[in-house]
Amino acid sequence: MLSLRTESLAQEEAIALGERHAILVSGVAGFVGSRLARNFIDRGHTVFGFDNLSRGSRENLNELSTRESFIFEKVDLADAGAVTSRFMNCHSRIPISEVWHMAANSDIPAGIADASVDLRDTFLSTFNLLDVMKEARVPFFAFASSSAVYGDLGEAPIREDVGPLLPISNYGAMKLASEALISAAVENWLARALIFRFPNVIGVPATHGVILDFVRKLRVSPNKLNVLGSGRQRKAYLHVNDLIDAIVYLRANASERLGYYNIGPEDKGVTVSFIAETTVEAVAPGAGIEYGAEDRGWKGDVPRFSYDIAKLRALGWRPQLDSADAVRKAVVEVALQEGPL
Repeated sequence: MLSLRTESLAQEEAIALGERHAILVSGVAGFVGSRLARNFIDRGHTVFGFDNLSRGSRENLNELSTRESFIFEKVDLADAGAVTSRFMNCHSRIPISEVWHMAANSDIPAGIADASVDLRDTFLSTFNLLDVMKEARVPFFAFASSSAVYGDLGEAPIREDVGPLLPISNYGAMKLASEALISAAVENWLARALIFRFPNVIGVPATHGVILDFVRKLRVSPNKLNVLGSGRQRKAYLHVNDLIDAIVYLRANASERLGYYNIGPEDKGVTVSFIAETTVEAVAPGAGIEYGAEDRGWKGDVPRFSYDIAKLRALGWRPQLDSADAVRKAVVEVALQEGPL
C-alpha cells in the first residue's frame, strides 16, 4: 500500500506530464488573491477561487468573472464541512493540483481585541484546507505568511533562520502556527510546500493598510491627517506587482520540499511620516499632519523591521521598486481607486 506522501508525489509527476488540472486560490476576492488568480489565468491555468467575502470585495472579482477558466465559490474557510464539500466538488470537476492559501484576517487590531478572529480566519482556514488536501491527495501548498511571525527584533535585518520566533500579535501567532502545520504535513504526506513571509504589501486593489487609511481619512477631513503613533515607525514596503512576480518566480525556481522565503525590498524601509507626507502631497496638499506620542500604532504593531532577502536573491530574483518608490506608486494608485475628495 502506497503512503500518502508517495501518492501525493505520484500526482505531482502526473501533473508534470501534462494532465489537465486546476489551481485553487483562497482569499481570491482580496488584494493579493485577486491579482494572483489573474496571473495564473493569464498563464493558461484554470482557477477555482474561494472567499467568504468578509474582507475581500466582489468588485475585485468583476474582471475575473468574465474569464471562462475562473470558477468562484463563496466559502467560509473556517467551516470544515463547507470547505470539504466545496473543495471535493471542484476537485471532481477538474483535479486540483495546487492550493494557494492567501486568505486570512488582515485586521491585526481586530485580532488583538478578539483572538477568535485570527483563530478562525488565519489558523482554521489553513487547517481545514490542509485537511481536505490530504483526503484529495493534492500535492502542493503555497502559503501567504508574514513578517509578523518574527516578532519585534528591532533594527536587525531579519533572515529566515533567525530565532526564536516570538510574534507579538495574534495574527503573527496564528501565521506561525499555520507554518508549523504545513511543516508537519510535508513530513507526513504533502509532496511540497512554499511559505512566503510577506512584508507590508501595497498597491491596488487596496482593501486595508496605512495608505488606504490615510487616503480615506483625508477624504473625510481634507485639512488634517491624524496618524497613529509618532510617525517614526520604519518598515519595509513592497509593491504588489513585485510580490506577485516573486511568488510566481519561486513557484518555478524554488526546489525544496519545504521552502520558506522572505519577500521584500532591498532597503531598510521608510517611515510612517514619509508615507503621511507623500499621501498629503498627492491627495490634499497643505493638510496638516498630527502624530501620536506612542512609538507604535497599536498593540501588536512591530514599529521597525527590515528584511534580509539574500535567500531569494540567490535564486535570481530582485524587486523592481524600493520601499520609497513603492509607496509613491501606491499612493497614486490608491488615490485613483478611492476617487476625488
